[in-house]
Amino acid sequence: MKAIHMIAFILLIIGGLNWLLVGLFGWDIFTVTGLGMSSVVARIVYILVGLSAIYELFTHKQNCKACSSAAPSAPASTM
Repeated sequence: MKAIHMIAFILLIIGGLNWLLVGLFGWDIFTVTGLGMSSVVARIVYILVGLSAIYELFTHKQNCKACSSAAPSAPASTM
């Protein structure tokens, strides 16, 4: 499961950076590389990024050390 988590995480980073480039400069990673959105490779990567987001949405809490650990309790106030 760790391998799937790492692959999903890497794909989410790629997708996030792609959206950053689209938002800031109007560049799509696959358009800049000459593949274009109609390319089968580009479509497969977009599908994998979307599936990775869904996977992480449902499994993040059990994979994330920060989310799975108990939240520290607030110190009691002294009055």
